[in-house]
Amino acid sequence: MSLSGKVAIITGSSNGIGKAAALRLASEGANVVINYRSNAKAANDVVNQIGSDRALAIQADASNLPDLDRLVNETLSRFGKIDILILNAGQLPMKDLENTTEEDFDSSYNLMVKGPYFLAQKASKHMKPGSRIIFVSTTVTAFSGVAPSYLLYASAKGAVEQMARVAAKDLGRKGILVNTVAPGPTMTDLFTEGKSEQLIKTLAATNPLNRIGEADEIAAVMAFLSGKDSSWMTGQILRVNGGMA
Repeated sequence: MSLSGKVAIITGSSNGIGKAAALRLASEGANVVINYRSNAKAANDVVNQIGSDRALAIQADASNLPDLDRLVNETLSRFGKIDILILNAGQLPMKDLENTTEEDFDSSYNLMVKGPYFLAQKASKHMKPGSRIIFVSTTVTAFSGVAPSYLLYASAKGAVEQMARVAAKDLGRKGILVNTVAPGPTMTDLFTEGKSEQLIKTLAATNPLNRIGEADEIAAVMAFLSGKDSSWMTGQILRVNGGMA
């Protein structure tokens, strides 16, 4: 129960890596805010797994600034503070340069760059020294075999990595630690959507460990960055990918 009494906001936590992180942090004692955009049932299922005394589901579009204000305010109203912020909400646009529209670009950057930037701004005003902010990137930004269709996604996540790197210096003045988790392929609905079983096997075979990662494995690293054992880490990118890059 190393996170006992801590309060965590995790965006996009009704499923996938965000859900795994919520359950892991709760298992270590944290109170958790489950943020979701549209799937209330999935979010409430996570709350029920944790217990309504220590978890709260809040609907908010993680790309919309007024929604982010409400997310912070409702968290403070219920739990009185914010100790951990995990900026997990994302999407996986498969767009090369030729096929990217302005709408594609704006949607991706609003959710994966603008939203995290301003939620970190809004939440950090209420975070005390020792608090943690965890950005979420991807190993795609460092993988030399990346396909052209990942251009839009990789560019947005590249912005996230630079944002987190400099924010670590900015927020370090307040004693807030800022790090980034950059998963490789992870067995979530977001990853498997539109992929055949054969393609998934092929991708697994390119990994030194010959498999795809699990959401719980990413959540474990997020829990480490949230706890006291990472007290001398900030401004770092942890590529959790089984040796993919």
